[in-house]
Amino acid sequence: MRQQLKAERIRLGWSQAALGARIGLPQMHISGIESGKIVPRFDTLLDLVRVLNYDLLLVPRTLVPAVQALIRDNGKEGEELPLYAMLDGDEESEEGLPHDEV
Repeated sequence: MRQQLKAERIRLGWSQAALGARIGLPQMHISGIESGKIVPRFDTLLDLVRVLNYDLLLVPRTLVPAVQALIRDNGKEGEELPLYAMLDGDEESEEGLPHDEV
């Protein structure tokens, strides 16, 4: 997540100081968060992701593969992506669905 937030900050052309100014944190704090030396409080994390045009979502575990498949490789036009991907260790039923969905 830290890498994605940093990549989005860079894509937007913002310095660490500029990002910090937008959410009321000093540049050194943003640097610490991006490097993993500082673990942000939850409200700080929410501020960071929202100012960078992201959001945090609570997703039921059974739906994580579907959400990951929808997100994976976002932006690659012309490439068809699977709607559902099995997690390692998931067993399939005779119908091809995980046992807890049959």
